[in-house]
Amino acid sequence: MASEVAAQLLDQDLIDFVLCFSPSINISQGIKLTFSKRLKCRFDGVIGAVGCSYTYQSMLSFKEDFWQLLKRNRVLVVFDEIHHCAGSTLEDANAWGEEILLNIQSQAEYTLALTGTPWRSDQAPIALSRYTDPDNQIQCDYIYGLKKAVADGVCRSPKIVLIDNERISVTDEENEITTFNCLDDLFKGSSVSYQSIIKNDVAIRHALTLATNKLNDIRQHNPNAAGLIVASSIEHAAYILTILRNDYEQTAEIITYKEDMPSHKINEFRNSTTNWVVSVGMISEGTDIPRLQVCCHLSRVKTELYFRQVLGRILRVNRAMNQEAWLYTFAAPKLVEFANRIAEEIPDVPVIFREPETATVSVEQGKSEIIRTSFPSQDEHKVRFSTPHINESHIPILAPPNNQDLTWAKSPSFEILGGFRERVISTFNSPF
Repeated sequence: MASEVAAQLLDQDLIDFVLCFSPSINISQGIKLTFSKRLKCRFDGVIGAVGCSYTYQSMLSFKEDFWQLLKRNRVLVVFDEIHHCAGSTLEDANAWGEEILLNIQSQAEYTLALTGTPWRSDQAPIALSRYTDPDNQIQCDYIYGLKKAVADGVCRSPKIVLIDNERISVTDEENEITTFNCLDDLFKGSSVSYQSIIKNDVAIRHALTLATNKLNDIRQHNPNAAGLIVASSIEHAAYILTILRNDYEQTAEIITYKEDMPSHKINEFRNSTTNWVVSVGMISEGTDIPRLQVCCHLSRVKTELYFRQVLGRILRVNRAMNQEAWLYTFAAPKLVEFANRIAEEIPDVPVIFREPETATVSVEQGKSEIIRTSFPSQDEHKVRFSTPHINESHIPILAPPNNQDLTWAKSPSFEILGGFRERVISTFNSPF
């Protein structure tokens, strides 16, 4: 859409140049290719180019002669994921927002600021945005939400699977036993943490079983469909990668900030037929890999901004026959709330209850569903679970990296004893 706006303004002789800014090199390169293709010219800033694509970080190194371009010419400036830039004044601006306030806001002929998540976790004002008084709600000039995108056929309708359990037994230091019937109650009533769940070996394996089975089904129709695992740390990612390759016989790659040329690896994965990519923070907002259709959200980050960015990786429609999109995560209270808000954006979500032994659900195309399912578990103290639908006896239990406890912290002994259950959760009202 931004490249089309630029093309129209150029055709009508309303601008001379286009500058684009985005939060990462990978996104910046994608913008460069898109604008170059639509404008049918170079978009690399050299002689003969109509513009260029930069990262927000690069703004900090520009000298005054660069910013003179905006003062002497009619320039359209496009900002992707503008929520990274904070500041309505210099007093509340971050470094990138300050550059926009000083050099762009009053100098550019036109500005186009885009984001899929129009808020900041620190509650700071987003640069170039307007807010209502006194309730401080952002005022967007135009909102193109997920409901409209799904209706237009440019985004997939997601199915969000929230993994939970109906019977969790916790033994404290005094050997007193408390039983909880869901993760919400577990986190509220004990010192067992969310991180201990996402790093628990059997919990990981259950999520991976659901996700790999789903990806295998999709690949029967889309041979190059792929999945994304969002891990909580590099060690966590390496552990998951080993399981995927050795126990599930999946082709998989890992991409973290420690990899050499991560952007190059992302581009290679985008055009490959590898089943899975395991990432820590490298494949989130703006990364365009349309063949991704399944995701496991196993990150420790539980903000709505990050949740939506991760979900967005599997929503981009391509020309494949099957256009399903599945996100698997655990039913932590905040993630349940965020998932319900997504469902509110795509109406006609039925509330369906199934018997505990049901472990799968059929869904209609074009419907958004949130599915709740439960998992068996084990920890370093004791193992006892009942799993009539997923037989893990053939999967060897791997030792965590460097023989460390995968929970990486002392925690109470807990057993997860319940069988599978799933239901579609009722929805909240959403402001977006």
